[in-house]
Amino acid sequence: MGELSRDPGGGDATAGGAAARWAAARWATVMQVGGDTAATVANTPWTPLAMAKSSLTWRSAIYLAASMALGLGCFIGLAVGLTLSLGLLIIWVGLPMLALMMIAWRGVAILERQLVRAAFGVRIPSPYRRLPAGRNPLTKLKAMASDPATWKDLLYLAVLFPITLVEFVVSWTVWAATGMLLAMPVIVAVDGGAEVSVGFVSYWAGSPLEALPMSVGGLVFLVLAMYVTRVMAIGHSAWARLLLGPSPSQTENIELRKRTEHLRASRARGVDAAEFERRRIERDLHDGAQQRLLAVAMDIGRARAKLDDDPEGARALIEQAHSGTREAISELRDLARGIYPAILTDRGLDPALSGLAGRAPVPVEVDVDLPERPPAAVESIAYFIVAESLANIAKYARATRASVRVAREDRWVVVEVIDNGAGGAVARPDGGLAGLADRAATIDGMLIVDSPPGGPTIIRADLPCTW
Repeated sequence: MGELSRDPGGGDATAGGAAARWAAARWATVMQVGGDTAATVANTPWTPLAMAKSSLTWRSAIYLAASMALGLGCFIGLAVGLTLSLGLLIIWVGLPMLALMMIAWRGVAILERQLVRAAFGVRIPSPYRRLPAGRNPLTKLKAMASDPATWKDLLYLAVLFPITLVEFVVSWTVWAATGMLLAMPVIVAVDGGAEVSVGFVSYWAGSPLEALPMSVGGLVFLVLAMYVTRVMAIGHSAWARLLLGPSPSQTENIELRKRTEHLRASRARGVDAAEFERRRIERDLHDGAQQRLLAVAMDIGRARAKLDDDPEGARALIEQAHSGTREAISELRDLARGIYPAILTDRGLDPALSGLAGRAPVPVEVDVDLPERPPAAVESIAYFIVAESLANIAKYARATRASVRVAREDRWVVVEVIDNGAGGAVARPDGGLAGLADRAATIDGMLIVDSPPGGPTIIRADLPCTW
């Protein structure tokens, strides 16, 4: 079994396989192949108090009020640059300028994706095709020009100014009205009086006390301004995602590529785990059973030499050889059990785990609730996860009890081992938990460890299973 070190600073380790389907506040995933999970502006709460507390509201408001400058700059730059480029095209000077313009607007589009993410919390994946390898700039420029995402960027930047102008006017109107109404008591106190007109209704306030109803109206406008900001933010982020993000076919290809890379990584880890297991078996055979059998052979040879002259000595050597043979058989039996226990094949997971629990030095409660036997690969990985976890509990956890739960959840077999020990479990490369994560990765599963200092330690594996 691999070793599990204890770190007083806390814990966590490695995980393989698919993205986690569940997570809690203190859970740490191990070797997770993960993606960005930034919250979008549409998914945040819509109550006025929650919006007022959310930084997303204020980031959105700042972006909507300030983005007109970027839109205006893009509009002027594109209008002047493209006009000059097309005008000079007949004398071949416009081609380099057009290439520089194309690089520039792609750079601005990349910046805009980052601004949208900072303002609205919406991550827009890169839609660009991979540029060809090599140092030939003409080849790269040709690839950029043939990429539809380049021209979608141009379309986005071309209409950015009129859209941001509308957003700026609406934002400025609602927020300026909100600020003026909220500050009306101060304005009245400084100016000695003020008149506010809303449509055909005018209201004169001669003192700060008379201006208080205007401040109440300012609170109403504040709520209105936050809702307006939220709606415009959703519209802007959706529009940006449509033009600056990948097309549906590109999205499918990106997901397929990520899936392929993930499977390649998990299979590579599976090969590494198998190679590590092979080396372990070779080492155990060489250092254990092989040495004992060699000693047995030497004892028998010495006994045969003494058989005529020293029968008592020969008898003692034969007894020693017999004892060594029994120990070698025991080691070979343990080694075979470590490769694949016969009880798991013959009787299934519940009896095999009960056998592990019976050999554990602490009381272990076993609960296996499976409607039918899972595939052999899932059974084997579940068994070795429990075996490694119980071995680590015995060696390092200082626990007084433990529990093992195996259950079906949808299309997953969930294996959970909990102990009340010292906690602080940390997985190390080539250690026990890292090896278990690699085993789980071979079938696209995952391993999650929660082991705060002081315990308890929870090791949970989610293993995919087709029933």
